[in-house]
Amino acid sequence: MNKTSGKQNIYLVGALCVNLRRYIILIAIVTILLVQALLSLHRSPEGSDLEESQRQSCNFCQHFPDYKKEPRIFIVTPTYSRHVQLAELTRLSHTLMLVPNIHWIIVEDSIEPTRLLKRFVQRLKFLFGFKAITHLNQETPEAFRLKPGDPSWAKPKGIWQRNKALQWLRENQESLDSDGILYFADDDNIYDLELFHEMRDTKKISVWPVAFAGGLLVEKPLVDLSTGRVTSFNSMWKRQRPFPFDMAGFAMRLRMVVDKSQALFSEKQPIGYVESHFIGQFVSHWSDLEPRANNCTKILVWHTRMQRPALHEERKLAMPSNYGMA
Repeated sequence: MNKTSGKQNIYLVGALCVNLRRYIILIAIVTILLVQALLSLHRSPEGSDLEESQRQSCNFCQHFPDYKKEPRIFIVTPTYSRHVQLAELTRLSHTLMLVPNIHWIIVEDSIEPTRLLKRFVQRLKFLFGFKAITHLNQETPEAFRLKPGDPSWAKPKGIWQRNKALQWLRENQESLDSDGILYFADDDNIYDLELFHEMRDTKKISVWPVAFAGGLLVEKPLVDLSTGRVTSFNSMWKRQRPFPFDMAGFAMRLRMVVDKSQALFSEKQPIGYVESHFIGQFVSHWSDLEPRANNCTKILVWHTRMQRPALHEERKLAMPSNYGMA
């Protein structure tokens, strides 16, 4: 064997050793990944137990009772036609799809159900399996409609739509969970999932802070930690209100609302007093309120508004840019 042939053999043996080492490393990695996958499958619940899996994946849910045994939450969302309507409802729906045992009541401000909302609800029901949705409509009277240039707070919003939902709940009370919870969730807010657990054991009316409300970073009830009772509020805007907090800042036992059939939201109240007047039909003093969210020290809901889209270029088009869109 000549020197050249010997060198080639050495190179071949070296290359084989390198490749063999690579194969051994690759096999080891694949083996580790397979073991991890098998262990993960062994620990994970089956698909039919997805709801339980979601519950256990949340730290704040780990020690709570089975949600199926908890009161159902009836969530009322008034909505009206605008460019960002579908975007905000989509965002809210993605939150609510993670909350077990709820019934979402969407009430749009229209003479009859719109094609947009009907398609939105049908898509949630049939594509995503979100079955517990009721779609209603109730038009706001012309005299109470905002005119171009009016500030958003100039006239009360959502009065007739929320009352429509109350009417539906009372008419269907026999088929509903009598121990349920009622919550008014506007479509322009952002909600922490923990909020929905916090409200489930409401006896009468439970309350919590709302961020970006009333001109403050956070508007909230103030709680005496020694008694656990609400003693006042930190609100600044119209602070003389009997119960000065935002619509997103309270939940009620459904039975209270069903039994008191005359209790409604009133368009005759001054701006900012709609919530106070409604709550005042059920309780008479701050001490009747039940503080949640760690004695009203945690923010679990944000009163946000999506920025109005800039559409100045749209006016230059002969045909709308969304023409032909599904």
